[in-house]
Amino acid sequence: MSEDNEADTSCCASCRIAKVDDIKLKECADCKSVKYCSDECQTNHKSQHEEDCKKRVVELRDELLFKQPESSHIGDCPICCLPLSLDLSKSTMTTCCSKIICKGCNHANKIREAEKRLEHSCLFCRKPTVETDEECDRNRMKRIEANDQAAMCAEGVQQSKKGDYIRAFQYFTKAAELGDVEVHYRLAGMYEHGEGVEKDRGKVIHHMEEAAIGGHPNARFNLGCIEWNNGNKERAVKHWIIAAAQGDDDSIKALMVAYKGGFVSKENLAAALRGQKAAVDETKSP
Repeated sequence: MSEDNEADTSCCASCRIAKVDDIKLKECADCKSVKYCSDECQTNHKSQHEEDCKKRVVELRDELLFKQPESSHIGDCPICCLPLSLDLSKSTMTTCCSKIICKGCNHANKIREAEKRLEHSCLFCRKPTVETDEECDRNRMKRIEANDQAAMCAEGVQQSKKGDYIRAFQYFTKAAELGDVEVHYRLAGMYEHGEGVEKDRGKVIHHMEEAAIGGHPNARFNLGCIEWNNGNKERAVKHWIIAAAQGDDDSIKALMVAYKGGFVSKENLAAALRGQKAAVDETKSP
């Protein structure tokens, strides 16, 4: 923000009254770049501020959207603390505590249990491992009653597989309210295909962006494809570079196509390749 804009925040953008002990200024809820001493002043200033406000809102959204996430939405294995692989076949989610544990830790635990002739139990919460689908379902419902967003997402997936998109949508929506990232990706798919809801392109983009901001590389890759098809090559490349740094293979393939078309420099492609390899290597046990 410029020095002029910083000076503006010390007084009302409409009447210019300065902020003092008995004058409280309220920030514009949308752009956060100006302040007002009253609702009346904000209303009076709307026509002057509206265009700049919209531009700043777009800028703020892009700043958030194109920020490199610290990790993928899957996070780290709670046992070995290594980043979990984007390949879901290399991890498993427990139904007793909804923790996602890498296959390496699961394998090591099975060996330990076999050698010491121990009862099979969850590697995280130590509850006895259940054997049947019915028991898994009961465990998942218990977690849902405890407002476990991961369990809600898992139940939504199960309902979607059964074709009950209404219930799936309800579980996904509740989990999204609680902060789950994966369900935003799922909701984008529902709005894309009209599964239990009317097709809505705007909501597809919204949920895809929310998932990407939360570290979902598949959502990020899809956003890149959307931007590419809309002719926004630079924005597409930004998305794919971010996703590649999270270990996404598809984004590397897309960047290679973009490189051949002259939309990515050799240096940036090489950096993306190194970043993707480093992200994948981090998920491997020493």
